[in-house]
Amino acid sequence: MDYDRGMKRLVRKCGNLIVFLMKAGVFFLLFWTFYRVFAIKNWQLLVQSRTSVVTILSFFISGYLFLKIYGGYDIGKRKSKPIIISLSLGVFFTDAIAYIMLCVMNTNSANGIRFRFSHPWLLLIVIGLQILEIVLATYVGNWFYFKLHAPERCIIITSSQRSLNEVTRGIRKYKLQYQICRSIDYRNPELKEVVKQYDTIVLYDVPVRERTEIVEYCYQSMKNVYISPSMADVVELNARHVILDDVSLFALSTRGMTPEQKVVKRAFDILLSAMALVITSPLLILAAMAIKVEDGGAVFFKQNRATRGGRIFSVYKLRSMKEDVENYNTVVGDDRITKVGRWLRRFRIDEIPQFWNVFRGDMSIVGPRPEMLANIFNYTSDLPEFEYRLRVKAGITGYAQIAGKYNTSPRDKLILDLLYIEEYSFWLDVKLIFQTLIVIFKKDSTEAFEGHSELVFEDYDVENFSEN
Repeated sequence: MDYDRGMKRLVRKCGNLIVFLMKAGVFFLLFWTFYRVFAIKNWQLLVQSRTSVVTILSFFISGYLFLKIYGGYDIGKRKSKPIIISLSLGVFFTDAIAYIMLCVMNTNSANGIRFRFSHPWLLLIVIGLQILEIVLATYVGNWFYFKLHAPERCIIITSSQRSLNEVTRGIRKYKLQYQICRSIDYRNPELKEVVKQYDTIVLYDVPVRERTEIVEYCYQSMKNVYISPSMADVVELNARHVILDDVSLFALSTRGMTPEQKVVKRAFDILLSAMALVITSPLLILAAMAIKVEDGGAVFFKQNRATRGGRIFSVYKLRSMKEDVENYNTVVGDDRITKVGRWLRRFRIDEIPQFWNVFRGDMSIVGPRPEMLANIFNYTSDLPEFEYRLRVKAGITGYAQIAGKYNTSPRDKLILDLLYIEEYSFWLDVKLIFQTLIVIFKKDSTEAFEGHSELVFEDYDVENFSEN
């Protein structure tokens, strides 16, 4: 028993190295599968040649880029299903690029051989084998990781039962990573003594002044800390370190996109939206026919939304709801949605006409979600900062569209949109466009907070404490 416990402690100490070796092993396995299967019909891969060098380099370079886009073999950090989906999408694009480069290198016009896709059925075999490898490696990897690592014992520091419900809704989906042991009011005088008993501290909806004091104490006590960001935190993400003589400062730039970035983004929008409209036109025609066959109503639906500077425009979608019904946020089992509409929404086909809005200049491919005007008014009444989203054009996709759900709070939507605005780069747009494919595999969640067993907020009498 002592030997087993000693080995377990040793493995935990080398945990980061073991995880790194596992990640490297999975990536090499995926490459080896591609290499050996295609070598069956491409003998050039088995010898030192330009074909083998270019193909191998293409696989490793594109593999690295798509791991950056989708995330890698993140055992212990994410659930198995998201890891499998992300890795599968990444390896699909990696295989496709390496395969095209292999076909290009096999082209030899001097010998009268023209470019052609060589043995495309091998690509299907490779992708199938790799997905099986990813599934097996992910479940085994997470099982092994959580055998070694117990869930972090968490305490949630917040300000109300409502805030507690919001944050626990997310944390409880990761039961193997986190164990919520207690909640406490940030004003509780015994807070610091209580914090000492736990591994991880979650700060949610705590005023910045008090939050700063608690974070400093947690840093002193070497506790893991998770905080919900404020407006100042989001702005500071874009800060650069400046040293004036011997004084350190963070310089915050709030000028928005540069003229060059605006030109590149608009050109990218025009090119991509035009291509999307052409490529998806057959799908649009089929969807339009299905809508007409079901109830004979209008194919398109348009509604006023707000974009940059508060300008109002009409957003276009394929109609997924019955005609002449009141329009408000949908919920599970909403009988206003047609049968065809459910399929259109499930695969986001109803949003394809928005590429016309992008081509016209009303929207961008990537940007904050174009909210209904009533929602903007309601959200801004509670969160005046919500209007900051209107500093850029509304977008078809973005952080909020990819990570958000129907029951995502307005504050969390705002944070996601502001993160995009402050972190903007052309590479971020490319990354988010590819990540949008993940949404197809993710069901929309319309769960209510009441659907969860709630952790009781440990409040205390502020007035009596003040009197004492």
